[in-house]
Amino acid sequence: MDAGVVTTKVEARHKVYALVLIDATAILLSGLLAIYLRFEFRLPIAYVRRYLWLALLEVPLRIVIYSFFDLYRRLWRYASVRELVSIVAAVSLGSGLMMVAVHVPPFVGFPRSVVVLSWFLNVCFVGGSRFAIRLRQELMSKRVNSYGSKNSRVTRVLIVGAGAAGTIMLREIQRYPDAGYEVVGFVDDDPHKTGFHISGIPVLGTTDDAGRLVKEHRVDEIVIAIPSLSHEGMRNLVRKLKPLGVRLRTVPRLVDLVNGQFTLANVRDVQIEDLLRRDEVKVDLEAMSGYLKGQVILVTGAGGSIGSELCRQICRFAPKQLLLLGRGENSIYEIHLELREQFPDLDLVPIIADVRDRDRVFHIFEKYKPSVVFHAAAHKHVPLMESNPEEAVTNNVFGTRNVAEAADHVGTQRFVNISTDKAVNPTSVMGASKRLAEIVVQMIGRKSSTKFVSVRFGNVLGSRGSVVPLFERQIQRGGPVTVTHPDMKRYFMTIPEAVQLVIQAGAMGKGGEVFVLDMGEPVKIVDIAKDLIRLHGLEPGVDIEIKFCGMRPGEKLFEELLTAEEGTDATAHERIFVARGKVPFSGSLDELLQLVEEVSSGRSREYKSITELVNKLISAPKPGEKSDEREMVAAAAELAEPLRHAARA
Repeated sequence: MDAGVVTTKVEARHKVYALVLIDATAILLSGLLAIYLRFEFRLPIAYVRRYLWLALLEVPLRIVIYSFFDLYRRLWRYASVRELVSIVAAVSLGSGLMMVAVHVPPFVGFPRSVVVLSWFLNVCFVGGSRFAIRLRQELMSKRVNSYGSKNSRVTRVLIVGAGAAGTIMLREIQRYPDAGYEVVGFVDDDPHKTGFHISGIPVLGTTDDAGRLVKEHRVDEIVIAIPSLSHEGMRNLVRKLKPLGVRLRTVPRLVDLVNGQFTLANVRDVQIEDLLRRDEVKVDLEAMSGYLKGQVILVTGAGGSIGSELCRQICRFAPKQLLLLGRGENSIYEIHLELREQFPDLDLVPIIADVRDRDRVFHIFEKYKPSVVFHAAAHKHVPLMESNPEEAVTNNVFGTRNVAEAADHVGTQRFVNISTDKAVNPTSVMGASKRLAEIVVQMIGRKSSTKFVSVRFGNVLGSRGSVVPLFERQIQRGGPVTVTHPDMKRYFMTIPEAVQLVIQAGAMGKGGEVFVLDMGEPVKIVDIAKDLIRLHGLEPGVDIEIKFCGMRPGEKLFEELLTAEEGTDATAHERIFVARGKVPFSGSLDELLQLVEEVSSGRSREYKSITELVNKLISAPKPGEKSDEREMVAAAAELAEPLRHAARA
């Protein structure tokens, strides 16, 4: 064993012994002092002798109780109210048992008031010894900070938000003085907090005072510590604080964290995702854990934006084995390395494979027999797929068929297909291929014991295909920022938010559903461009030009989440809906795929493109339905309402 580890363990053991000795002494002193107070500052020898006999029982009993309450396994330099509650509970239990003991021979007649006084004194002594450790740490931190401020550069921080998150942020900074941060104060929009102190740090005013405070206190950095802040609130705050010329940072929302807690390492610069915040996603962790914990889980496209985040969040639920399947060796290597460092005890298996290779896919499924599959492997770039339609079809349609049929073959319990809003009334090859993938999954699920579902959602911020990285590069080059059309809108969601809802939908699926995620309100692309420019401390149209370059092949001004023949049904989750559309093809799967292959290879005389084929399928009247044009137009207009309104209706 490493010598450093042995030394650390020995030191920890010595600290425990020291605390036990302190507690034993405190117990004896508490009893004697209680007698002294009870008998008006006298120590009657008879009662002292009886107490010393009683102490032979009390000292070991209390030590055992303190140990049961983990009073010897806590880091007391970080003690808080929770630790104080544990101390009071442990001492109270011990005093309760002693109260019973004085009613049992040979201790009958010992003053019960001494036990009560002893309870109070034990709380003071035990609590005082622990919080003395905390006080020593605080004094050392201040000394280090004082030394550092004279000899090295200290970053002076103003925290926005004097609530729970701001308090945690302050404690994190005080916990790690070597990080070189010094909190000068808080600002909070609740004026009643002004003048109060949090751990010795004052609330200096409201955000309206930030400009003055930055100058007065020579602030280098402002940290927004309000995880629940709405997107509108964040936008207003950024517009108010960004012109002050200091670095603007924020703590992430809890939904964006894998472990559910934030540290100094999680504090980051304000990003465009922060300006598009919505209410926190509420998930049923018990239901999610129920079908992931202890299972063999396969994620295709595990190196991509969605696939890698799926892997991160799945690891939280302690699967038996996680298979990371992808075609790109570098991306699979990176996510495998990241997860191996964060979850060293998990069985992680990196697999390099192409979903179009049917024999390879079946071999992997037969070898590992996954219980749950998340199929995220797909070509998603709209303009590229317009110029490479065969690739979109072979990967998104036939690749999906291979993975789905392999899952059916080995008896996989659940199969979740990741789809897109571009599959609705597609104008692009990519969108058409993803709609066909939904249909393929539904058709295979008709005769399978596997629960096949698809989850449809819009754009995710931070993905490789997002407009944000492009805008960032253009801003860094000095502009112009290119937007295709001033009225172009898209639904947006953060990657962690989308993935949480995907996993939740997987828990809810009974087989055959196409789940639709509530993406909130669509956002204009030009507004995103303007916000990004402002985040860089520049002014749109003044420092950076915005140039409209025209729509690209396959693009639409507005993406829908439902087609004209679909409506939605609500589910148990307020942000997840089920599309009511049925499979729009009455033939067999082989007949459908043969038709798809003929169209994609240019051998079809009836259809010129995959897009035309899909739109013909989804708009064709079903048996018993009317195809009156006016009714279809009216239905389309009705479904153009926002998703949540349609679902409630």
